[in-house]
Amino acid sequence: MVITILTPTECLRDIGLEQECLDIATPSHNMSHTRWCRSMAGDEFARVYSWGYDPKHKGSYEAASPCEHVDLPQTLLEPILTKRAIHKGWSVRFSTRLLHLNQPSPDMVISEVMDDLTQATYKIQSRYVFGCDGARSQVVRELGIPLIKKPGQGLALNVLVRADLTHLIANRIGNLHWVFRPEEMNAPPWAWAAIVRMVRPWNEWMFIFLPAPGADLTADAMDASHDEYLSRVKEVIGDDSVQPEILHVGKWWINETVAEYYSDGNVFCFGDSTHRHPPFNGLGSNTCIQDAFNLAWKIDYVMSGKAGSRLLESFSKERQPVGVDIITRANQGLRDHIHWQKTIGMLEPDRMKRLEILAEFDDLGEKGKRRRKEFQTAIETTKTEFHGLGIEMNQRYISDAVYLVDQGPQPELPEGACQVKTHHITTYPGRRLPHVWVNTRAPGRPISTIDLAGHGRFCLLTGPGGQAWKEAAQEAAKVTGVEIASYSIGWKQDYEDVYFDWAHKREVDEDGCILVRPDRFVAWRSILMVADPGTKLLQVLKSILSL
Repeated sequence: MVITILTPTECLRDIGLEQECLDIATPSHNMSHTRWCRSMAGDEFARVYSWGYDPKHKGSYEAASPCEHVDLPQTLLEPILTKRAIHKGWSVRFSTRLLHLNQPSPDMVISEVMDDLTQATYKIQSRYVFGCDGARSQVVRELGIPLIKKPGQGLALNVLVRADLTHLIANRIGNLHWVFRPEEMNAPPWAWAAIVRMVRPWNEWMFIFLPAPGADLTADAMDASHDEYLSRVKEVIGDDSVQPEILHVGKWWINETVAEYYSDGNVFCFGDSTHRHPPFNGLGSNTCIQDAFNLAWKIDYVMSGKAGSRLLESFSKERQPVGVDIITRANQGLRDHIHWQKTIGMLEPDRMKRLEILAEFDDLGEKGKRRRKEFQTAIETTKTEFHGLGIEMNQRYISDAVYLVDQGPQPELPEGACQVKTHHITTYPGRRLPHVWVNTRAPGRPISTIDLAGHGRFCLLTGPGGQAWKEAAQEAAKVTGVEIASYSIGWKQDYEDVYFDWAHKREVDEDGCILVRPDRFVAWRSILMVADPGTKLLQVLKSILSL
C-alpha cells in the first residue's frame, strides 16, 4: 500500500511515468480525511483533513510541487516499473533468491542465486549490485552492514478484505479510519483496535489490527482462525448487510531500524533493506523511490565516463541521514496516537474505568469540558502525520556531490513540529529546487521549474544579465561531455516569471545562477555574476562529478 506523496511523484514524472500512474491511482480527494469512529457504520468521534486538504495548508502543498498526493497500491505500481525496466532492456527474473555475494575485485560483484522453481543455483557477474530486497534483506546480511535499532513498538496484523462499503463512505470520505470501542468487553488480544485503510475505493480494504498494550505477542491467543478474523472484520464494519471476504492475512513487526551506511564497494542498499518503520506519514515506499532516484543518475554518469567513481560515495552520505529522519518521524507518528487513546480511556485495563471516562464526555460541567478539550488537543496532535510537508520536502544533502566551498552557513530549519509540517523553501546547495510556474511571453501552457530540470541532465538557471552563465554551461558541456540545459527566467527571457514567484524563491540576483543536479537538487549557486563564469562553472562541475 502506498500513499504517494509529492516528491516520489516528481521522480515518476521525471521518467515519464506520472500519467500512467495517475490513470490507475486513487485521486487525492478520496484521501481527504482521516477518521476516528466506533465502527465504519457507527458513531464518529473525530476527523481531520489529510494530505493537503486542510484549507489552512492547501496553498502550501500547491506551492511546493506541480504534483499532488495520490493513493497507488504497490501491487499496481510495481507492474508499471517492471514493464519500464523490461522495455529498457533489463532481464527481470521472479522466484529467484540471493544466496551469497562477494566482490573479488573493485569492478566485479559475483552473486550466487537460486531459482526457487527449479532449485538450480547459478552465478551472476556484474559491475554493481543494488540491494532492494526488503526488511529481511539478504544483501545487507551478506555485507554485514550494522543496523541501528531502537526497541520495536510491537506487532500488527494485516487482513486484506474485499467488501463494498460505498454506502458507508458516501459522507465519510477518507482513506484511513481508526476504529475502536472503549466500552468493549473481551476484545481479542490481537484486535484491541483497528486501522481500516482503503486500498481501492470502496471495495478493497486493509484491516490493520493492533494488539492490546502489554499483550503477550507470543501467546497462542495471538493466533486466530479464519472465522475469528472474519467475525472481527464484521464487527469493525458494523453493518450486517455487508458480506466481507478475506483475501489474505499477514503479520508484521513495527520497527525503528536504520542501516549505519548504505553501500560497501560496488554494492548499494536502499529501500526497506536500510530503513524499517511503520507507515505513518506515508514515508515508506516514497523514501525507497527517492533512494533510487538519488543513485540512478550517479551510476549512469560513472558508467558512461562522465563522472569519477568517488561520486558514488555521496549516495550513502546523502541518503542515510534521510533514513534516520524518516524512521524517527514515522515512529513518532505512531506514538502521537497514544494521547487520544489515553484521553478516551482505551489504555485503561478496567472496563468500568473506561465507561466512567466515556461518561465524562457527556458531562456538561467542568469535568466534561476538560475531557472534551483534552481529546480535541490529542487528536490535533496527530495532524503532523497527515500534513507533514516538511518531512516530505526538507531533505538536506551534505556531500562532495554538493559544492559548498563558497557558500555561507546552512539556513536553519524550523524547530520542533514545524520542521515536520513546514516546507522550508531555499536554493541553498543540497536542497530541492523550488517549484515555480513560469511561462513564455506569448502565454502558453505554464511549465514548472521542476520540469526544466531533471531528465538525466544538469540544469543551469539564470536571469537577465546572466547570458555569460549560459555560454559557460555550453563550454563546460563540451569539455566534460555532460549535458547542461540552461534557461534564463525573467523579463523578456526564455521564460517569464509571470507571478514573480521565482524572484521571491531564487535567493540569487538576476545575473546569478543556480546549478541543478539531475535529481533536481541544487548542486551549487552563485549569488552574482563573477569575473570568469566559464572557469568557475567548470571548476564546480568537475568537483561535483569527482573528475
